[in-house]
Amino acid sequence: MTNSTTKSAIITGASGGIGSSIAKRLAKDGFAVVVNYAGKAAPAQSLAADIKAAGGQAVAAQADVAIAADAERLFKESMEAFGRPDVVVHCAGIMPLFPIASGDVATFDKVIATNLRGTFLVFAEAAQHVQDGGRIIAFSSSVLAKSFPTYGAYIASKAGVEGLVHVLANELRGRNITVNAVAPGQVQTDLFLKGKSDARIDELKKMNPLERLGMPEDMANVVSFLAGSQGGWINSQVVRPNGGFVY
Repeated sequence: MTNSTTKSAIITGASGGIGSSIAKRLAKDGFAVVVNYAGKAAPAQSLAADIKAAGGQAVAAQADVAIAADAERLFKESMEAFGRPDVVVHCAGIMPLFPIASGDVATFDKVIATNLRGTFLVFAEAAQHVQDGGRIIAFSSSVLAKSFPTYGAYIASKAGVEGLVHVLANELRGRNITVNAVAPGQVQTDLFLKGKSDARIDELKKMNPLERLGMPEDMANVVSFLAGSQGGWINSQVVRPNGGFVY
């Protein structure tokens, strides 16, 4: 086990994109980080190795957050490595797009399982194990405001995530633990760019007055603030780093 004075953070979905940037940033902030992944072991292990090479502390840990036993094991392995977590950042999620009229219940169920059930399971473990005075941060999306066609399952899952955030914040009364959501606008990740033409990406850039896509590092900056000492008065909120994408 690491030195008991070292703070630790679990980041789900940290094998790439926003989660990877958050893991790097929290490691830079002095946290020992648990880099969770569902299926892509190599990127997660490489990220953990890079953090250690830079003088930080990190381990990679496999778990599918939609499976209760996996979520429980993730926290068990994390605590064996670094003790009870001070911060949990739940980034893991999927975003298949399809119209409601398709009746694609199999894909709908998969989105709800990963994005909403996964949040419930991670929150359940975090509520039991996060140190008093700690931070729990989930990810929603600014797309809730737009109701774009084909985003039905994704938006439904993220609306549920925001509901869980507010309830858990109330349930943790008396422990000085904050629970918040970060709801990005368009962020330049493989998940976001997949299947989009250059013309469509240009259109999406112009939806905010800064006329650019967010970067994973922009999201990591917000998480760093919420996870740090200066973010302690922000609780039960949905923070929307989206460049002015109208909500």
